[in-house]
Amino acid sequence: MQKRWNNKVAVLACGDLSWCSNDNAEHTFIRAAATLLAAALAIVCYAWWVQKFTKSVPPLPPGPPGLPILGNLPFLQPDLHRYFSKLSQIYGPIIKLQLGSKTCIVVSSASVAKKVLKDNDAIFANRDPPTVAIIGTYGGCDMAWRSNCPEWRKLRRLVVREIMTNTSLDVCSALRRREVREMVKDIYGKVGSPVNIGDQMFLTILNVILSMLWGGSLHGEERSRLGIEFRQVVAEFVELLGAPNISDLFPILTRFDLQGYQSRMKKALAWLDEILESVIAHRRKADQPDVGEGTNKEQSKDFLQLLLELNQHGDYKSSLSINEVKALLLDMVVGGTDTTSTTIEWAMTELLRHPDELRRVVEELDRVVGAGNIVEESHLPQLVYLDAAIKETLRFHPPLPLLVPRSPNTTCTVDGYTIPKDSRVLFNAWAMQRDPELWECPLRFEPERFLKDAEKGNYLGNNFHFIPFGFGRRICVGIPLAEKMVTHVLATLLHSFEWKLPDGTEPDIQEKFEIVLKKMEPLVAIPAARLPSSEQYQ
Repeated sequence: MQKRWNNKVAVLACGDLSWCSNDNAEHTFIRAAATLLAAALAIVCYAWWVQKFTKSVPPLPPGPPGLPILGNLPFLQPDLHRYFSKLSQIYGPIIKLQLGSKTCIVVSSASVAKKVLKDNDAIFANRDPPTVAIIGTYGGCDMAWRSNCPEWRKLRRLVVREIMTNTSLDVCSALRRREVREMVKDIYGKVGSPVNIGDQMFLTILNVILSMLWGGSLHGEERSRLGIEFRQVVAEFVELLGAPNISDLFPILTRFDLQGYQSRMKKALAWLDEILESVIAHRRKADQPDVGEGTNKEQSKDFLQLLLELNQHGDYKSSLSINEVKALLLDMVVGGTDTTSTTIEWAMTELLRHPDELRRVVEELDRVVGAGNIVEESHLPQLVYLDAAIKETLRFHPPLPLLVPRSPNTTCTVDGYTIPKDSRVLFNAWAMQRDPELWECPLRFEPERFLKDAEKGNYLGNNFHFIPFGFGRRICVGIPLAEKMVTHVLATLLHSFEWKLPDGTEPDIQEKFEIVLKKMEPLVAIPAARLPSSEQYQ
């Protein structure tokens, strides 16, 4: 009896224990579900709060994948303007590439370029100078590579006010005329022989600029010898400015100068600096007043004299250091000679490739100037078709296909993408000026397009589809001089001479990408006199 009772108690105990275990499991499940629900609710509330009270950061622009550390460096192609254009067709009008430690943003659309400047011109007014540019401008003392600051604005105002006004350019017209006539005389002596157009144009433009800057030019044996050396040094400058430098992409390696670019730039600068120092010393000596000398020299200052006065006597708002004086002179010499002479060479190439357009230019010259006269600057406003041919050349072959790099001074948003502070921003002018949405038959050389719509050829960059000189507050200050020189020199070449290519050759339009877009093979052509009197070549 006792045994049966004990078994019953045991069974009841077991039943109670089983019931207790199931009850605990159910409570555990309920607590776990409640916890998960609370966590989910908290996440939802946090997401709602973030969305309501914080702004999401837009993504970086799209772009091709890269490798660790190196980024997209191993995949770059030599002709960057064409390579970037291909990438924009895949990833869109604004793309990102990682080049070592440097983030590079490339804009290939006129509409996006306009968005950059519509509200953000001041943000994008800084430069991203390569290491060699800082070396070649006396530590960044120039106007072209200096970032937006009071010193840059001072230099820009000085150039615009003292050199690029119509009054200042008119005062120097006799100097330009003299150098153009010297060019005609030089070519006349080579009639029937091949002439390297690029070399000839560089020497002419160099002499014009030297005459305007400090009243000097190259003559006789010096003209040939020093002119060739000048072009070699300027070509070295331009090549180094456009070369991909490891020191720019990995700044920690700058002191090692692994590619030797810094030492090459120092050598080129030393050559030019010796000339500048000599000219400055000569000018200072010549400007020492003699006893009894009057002060009527005030009316005939050249640019160097003005700069030296600001170096010696300028107030704190206008004074210049001697390095700023030399850097500004180098900007004018290096920047003005190479781009201008290259544009004339491209224009000659395209006209020789298109006989109908060349014939129209020559007919216009004969009508406006006449066979018995020589081209003067007073004729230039009437040379409408020649002007259109030059603009078509600049559209087809912009001197700086990617313009000069800019850099935002703060992180900002453009077209829905984040543009990081201190990134390098490039504008693919070459691609914009060949955009089929903006230009009818963009791969065809047609000067007539600028006759139909004159506003399309506005050099001021207002409509962004034609920006050979840049846009915004960093637009090239030398437009007035470049426009006069290219038109005057090209008109003179085509009015004074007939040109033909050496037998068995065709005009070549292959490009060589540097910071300046040059011809792969120089243009060589043979001149023949076409004016009736030999006196017109003197």
